[in-house]
Amino acid sequence: MCGDVRFELSASPEYAGYCHCTRCQRRTGGSAGISARAVAGSYRVTSGAGLIAYYRPDQGYEKAFCSRCGSALFSRNPDDHQEISVRMGTFDGDPGVRPSYRQFVAYAAPWEPIPDDGLPRHPERRPNSPQTRKSS
Repeated sequence: MCGDVRFELSASPEYAGYCHCTRCQRRTGGSAGISARAVAGSYRVTSGAGLIAYYRPDQGYEKAFCSRCGSALFSRNPDDHQEISVRMGTFDGDPGVRPSYRQFVAYAAPWEPIPDDGLPRHPERRPNSPQTRKSS
């Protein structure tokens, strides 16, 4: 939001999706988080790296945010920092990818119905996501 943290991707994101888990609802203040998976090694902070702070939950990915304005920036695998999902709202332009699924819809906010947009809906984590594969 403040523009002090800047980044670039050297490759187009692999895919994007909506997450309706309660953690994403609380983190965004909305009904879902929308993220794009960066190709491993393609994400690079170009300015403001010292302003990036992390919330490290007991389980799940670390959540990065700007310590100056509080904007959500990305999440990353705590065991592999090259595995990053960038918050779609942080892109300056069109990232070239569109959301292709909805996950954790079993926890969707009751005050905002999920639109009938034709995207696959997963009650829990999307099958074959990197986190699902690692825990199997």
